[in-house]
Amino acid sequence: MERFHGDPRTENRLPMAVAIQISGNDRLPGIEMTFTENVSLRGARIITQREWRRDERVHVASRPGDFRATARVAYCERLRETGFAIGLEFLEPSGRWVLDPSAAPERTLNG
Repeated sequence: MERFHGDPRTENRLPMAVAIQISGNDRLPGIEMTFTENVSLRGARIITQREWRRDERVHVASRPGDFRATARVAYCERLRETGFAIGLEFLEPSGRWVLDPSAAPERTLNG
């Protein structure tokens, strides 16, 4: 699937693998447990086994941490061996992403 580019990003994404659950795929209902590849205050890149459509709504919850969000799929790109990568734009974020305390003990990324 083609990757769609919108406006240039106004903030950097932090490379961060956080366990999350996502749901909202109408064609394949249920919850998928997966990981982020990178995150920012406004979005994330997530690796998924499911193909998503641009502008679909996704529900995201971090594991660990208390971050929750409704998000919009900005793009879905097929990966060679691992399914798909989706770019999410957070529409209604709440809570916090938790960073590895050994890497940056005082840092968290607020939603």
